[in-house]
Amino acid sequence: MIVEQIYTGCLSQGAYYIESNGEAAVIDPLREVAPYMDRAKKNNAKIKYIFETHFHADFVSGHLTLSNKTKAPIVFGPLADPDFDVIIAEDGQSFSIGDVTITALHTPGHTMESTTYLLRDANGKDHAIFSGDTLFLGDVGRPDLAQKKNEITQEQLAGTLFDSLRNKIMPLPDDVTVYPAHGAGSACGKKMMKETVDTLGNQKKVNYALREDMTKEEFVNEVIDGLMPPPQYFPENVKMNKSGYQDIDVVLSNGNNPLSADAFEAAANKFGAVVLDVRSADDFSSGHIPNSIFIGIDGGFAPWVGTLIGDTQHPILIVAPKGREEETITRLSRVGFDNAIGFLDGGFDHWKNASKDIEKIENCTAEQLQNIIHDQVTVFDVRKESEFQATHIPNAKLVPLDRLNNDLSQFSKDKPFYLHCAGGYRSMIALSILKSRGIHNGINVIGGMKSIRATSTELSESPCSISS
Repeated sequence: MIVEQIYTGCLSQGAYYIESNGEAAVIDPLREVAPYMDRAKKNNAKIKYIFETHFHADFVSGHLTLSNKTKAPIVFGPLADPDFDVIIAEDGQSFSIGDVTITALHTPGHTMESTTYLLRDANGKDHAIFSGDTLFLGDVGRPDLAQKKNEITQEQLAGTLFDSLRNKIMPLPDDVTVYPAHGAGSACGKKMMKETVDTLGNQKKVNYALREDMTKEEFVNEVIDGLMPPPQYFPENVKMNKSGYQDIDVVLSNGNNPLSADAFEAAANKFGAVVLDVRSADDFSSGHIPNSIFIGIDGGFAPWVGTLIGDTQHPILIVAPKGREEETITRLSRVGFDNAIGFLDGGFDHWKNASKDIEKIENCTAEQLQNIIHDQVTVFDVRKESEFQATHIPNAKLVPLDRLNNDLSQFSKDKPFYLHCAGGYRSMIALSILKSRGIHNGINVIGGMKSIRATSTELSESPCSISS
């Protein structure tokens, strides 16, 4: 028996490949399905089933493409109602994969169709659970994504999740391995651990939501406390996973369109496209296309695109490091942004050589900020609220990056201000958005809080810092 976790750090997402005696199953595949097919081909195995734990909100699953290419049926749990042919498993229904079985355990609460899949080995022993967004390491799935006005509330969903955990998962043996759909960094939970695999027994010890003495009321209150609004692209991803989408090959073909500087500029004007610059923060700061948005490919790229651009239907033009154009298109498609229409051929150097207009970001060092911090300069902090509560510059104004588009009125267009994050990635994103909105007087603090802490700048620190 082979059980392989295929983890994608950018999305904090785990897909799974299970193989036994020449047959294989894939659970919660990503949009690009070649890795799963390559694994099966290498071992001369046939993909027999594709299991979906629920209708994912934070990424577009590859279930439809993988099914089309392999003819393997898609399996959802009870209450799922997709717009395409699938097997709707009954609670407790088992599926054979070579010498092992995978049993559907209906575990509603995160969503009503949420299902955990229990893997039993050739001897019938409980081996592992693939818990989707029902159970994470250190946390459980948020219960607010599937609430419907006048039908079901997040409190009711949380109560349902409590029952699912107590009745279906916690009675399983402690040595069962837990394979969740997400890890730390995902917006699908609040307190996820950085580890991506654990035993159920250890989770019973360390996961607040699995406390033996916890009442349902306590569970509901703790699970819904502190939930931030979900990114606005989540509903569109759910719709795509439920109703269908273009094949990834079509998306790549449409986006893999090299454009000269003149053609790139013309396309931006004609289609009102978002010009997305995915180079490094340093490169963007040194020179970029006016009104372009920076979201670096080497950071939390796809979730930030989904959070800040929002509209998955908006045309996108790409400025990327040479050779990373297709990677960018692929990673955009993972969160449902299928409308890339081309990239700048030759990269930003081609734009410069064409004598096109260029803008830059003004920077300062943490030491320079330290020298003027008492001059009543305005400092904005775009980190998470929990990071801010742990440590911040006194009198700094908190505007978390994910709320920036709603708080533009806080930024003056006349007076200079300084802006920082933890290390420089999010601050450059924020300043690019502000410049695209006509606010050009922001100054980036190089190295963010990491550099600020290395100076003698006075900081406000919480004695009980909150991790994020």
